Amino acid sequence: MATNINAEQLLKAKSGKGFIAALDQSGGSTPKALKLYGVEETEYKNDAEMFDLIHAMRSRIISSPVFTSERILGAILFEMTM
Repeated sequence: MATNINAEQLLKAKSGKGFIAALDQSGGSTPKALKLYGVEETEYKNDAEMFDLIHAMRSRIISSPVFTSERILGAILFEMTM
């Protein structure tokens, strides 16, 4: 299978400054991620509330004025997480 690679994106990935923002989060690791940010499991009642909290966190991150291509090379998100 042939793959078309965008030369500009490849160059940026190889030599650009910044990092990959891994904002993907599965249900299994979400409670631990929230706890690392000070959100205890007692602060949400179910998975829906837990995912609402992680969604709010992602939204704050990506809407930050410093979340730009000057610092971010790319972002990883699961489908349907934003």
